[in-house]
Amino acid sequence: MKYRSRNAFTLVELLVVIAIIGILVALLLPAVQAAREAARRISCTNNMTQLILAVQNYEGAYRRYPAGTSAEDGPILNVAAGKHHNWLIRVLPYLEENNTYDHVDFQVDVYHENNAAVAKVYIPITNCPSDPGIPREGNLSSYAGLHHDVEAPIDVDNHGVFFLNSNVTYEDVSDGSSQTIFLSEKVSETNDFGWMSGTRATLRNTGTPLNATVDRGQRYSNTEAKEVDPSKVGGFGSFHPGGANFAFGDGHVQYLSESIDEVTYQQLGHRADGKLLSRDF
Repeated sequence: MKYRSRNAFTLVELLVVIAIIGILVALLLPAVQAAREAARRISCTNNMTQLILAVQNYEGAYRRYPAGTSAEDGPILNVAAGKHHNWLIRVLPYLEENNTYDHVDFQVDVYHENNAAVAKVYIPITNCPSDPGIPREGNLSSYAGLHHDVEAPIDVDNHGVFFLNSNVTYEDVSDGSSQTIFLSEKVSETNDFGWMSGTRATLRNTGTPLNATVDRGQRYSNTEAKEVDPSKVGGFGSFHPGGANFAFGDGHVQYLSESIDEVTYQQLGHRADGKLLSRDF
């Protein structure tokens, strides 16, 4: 009697095929994740480009850059008490957010009930897609203006472009706008006061090393915010691998590595120190 051969997989062959497919998927996952992060970083770059263009358009209209924050006196503490109308509020009309701007009550604090509805508004352009805090708290900002080149409270004598009651003109940025940081990224925190607040919520400095306080092992953490002193402002950081996006005064956005020389990093945060950059960035 003749037996016909069957065209089918044996159990061993099936297991080998499954193992091969598993290995291929494992090899592809990092590439997929890298592609997603690359897309998020490009989106973040586009956001920062629009923000720095809004700042430039404001300067073109008023011949000065928007004040970093406002109050009768300083320094500004990280507490929800004070007028604290910030640079981001002032550039809303240049971000196609005219209606939001029209609802801001400039006569009272940003924390006042008159501004409660505005403070809850979601401004998509202020959100980095890599920032894990944004999906939970939609009214936060992933971006901050630079107030100082060292870690110090936000006050009227800071060396950045956006600080307490600042009135900086293009000529005041004597180091050159292409070599002066204006904006960068910050990681959202659970007790962040939101995009309207002219505190560390939207102002940071280059006195703290880049990404020094970012814990990538804990994607959304409130530990940093709870432990800091109210007078501490803190530095920039992001969940992009190895660095963060920075917008310079001339309008270009550049990705800086977290290994950047600290002296160079601080010099980029000073609008008029008159020093030659110690290293390339």
